[in-house]
Amino acid sequence: MSGAALDGAVRAAGARITAALAARYRDLDLAEDGFAEACSRAAETWPRDGCPRDPAAWLYRTADRAALDALRRRRVRERLPPEPPPPEPTAEDLMLDDANLIPDERLRLIFVCCHPAVAPEARAALTLRLVCGLTVAEIARAFLVAEPTLSQRLVRAKRKIAEAGVPFEIPRPEAWAERLDAVLQTLEIAYAKAHEDAAGAGRHAGYAQEMLDLTWVLTELLPQEPEALALAALVRYAEARRPARVDETGAMVPLSEQDPRLWRRPLIEAANGYLRRAAALDSDGRRCWQAALHGTWCARRSLDQPAPWAGILALYDDALLTLGDDPVIRLNRAVALAEIAGPEAALRQLAMLDPEKFAGFPPYHATRADLLRRTGRIDEARAAYRSVLAFDPAPAERLWLERRLASLDGA
Repeated sequence: MSGAALDGAVRAAGARITAALAARYRDLDLAEDGFAEACSRAAETWPRDGCPRDPAAWLYRTADRAALDALRRRRVRERLPPEPPPPEPTAEDLMLDDANLIPDERLRLIFVCCHPAVAPEARAALTLRLVCGLTVAEIARAFLVAEPTLSQRLVRAKRKIAEAGVPFEIPRPEAWAERLDAVLQTLEIAYAKAHEDAAGAGRHAGYAQEMLDLTWVLTELLPQEPEALALAALVRYAEARRPARVDETGAMVPLSEQDPRLWRRPLIEAANGYLRRAAALDSDGRRCWQAALHGTWCARRSLDQPAPWAGILALYDDALLTLGDDPVIRLNRAVALAEIAGPEAALRQLAMLDPEKFAGFPPYHATRADLLRRTGRIDEARAAYRSVLAFDPAPAERLWLERRLASLDGA
């Protein structure tokens, strides 16, 4: 039971604790090491002494002490005078003893990680690692890069923050523009990790509500920023569909087969409002068009209405691909193309993508498997489905994929 409690506390509050420690000590490595030490002590003592009343608060206090001890040892090694004893606890410190009141410093740390001193290609990756707690493997898959390459970027980024003396604070609004795209990219990928589990039961499931909250905060702070408004719309459109994403057996339901009557209309209306505001600002940004794509789906009211594949394909061709020839957008376009021009045409499009780049990207293998199945290339489809299952997908996705694979036995 203690193992489950520790796992649950890490999932629910681990990234938040790391963010709070980083804000307190202005040292990203110290924050990560302190939290790791707290988890190690919990794994040793909780089975023996029992779980604390508030596991998250216990982890924060233990990590804080571990970080402070490490800082003092570092100063001794460097032969610097020891720091004075810690001050009397502040009101914030006292609040840490109450349930669920670990300070949430995520937004501040997001802006720290997205500082211009950090290389552009590392900003979102660093934030996803420290603030959202994604593994290096998960982030590498999201950016379609090799894990060693990503690890090197993270090390360099943390070193740069330390060397540049980056202040741990949310910058003034006039300084937001140069960081905003990396901030939005971070929230986008963090939400995608929550969304990829249809049942909302994975270790990143909590990001869904947090991204609803954080995108709202950003739109309040930047009411005239169309890309922030568009991301807020996109997250709400996607979350609105969550009640229809699994069937009565717990298996994933593809978007085109979901019953729109189960979708949450208040969230769709909120998303429509954000998208209208973004459109009124004459935006032609990528996120605005992606939100429009989601809005096209969410305009559907019942399964009696045909799926809007023609409109979806037009959005890819007339808007999203004109903004940049992104390989993931090409992959998603192939799904729509299969419905309009047939699976053979979609497979030809997929063949133009670099398979090495997608080697660790499960959606590529799932899309390819489905297209191979539909064109009657059963042995290849079977191998492709097994490739997806080798990534150990979430239970709802696994059940759907296993059913697809089983259906090939009689083909």
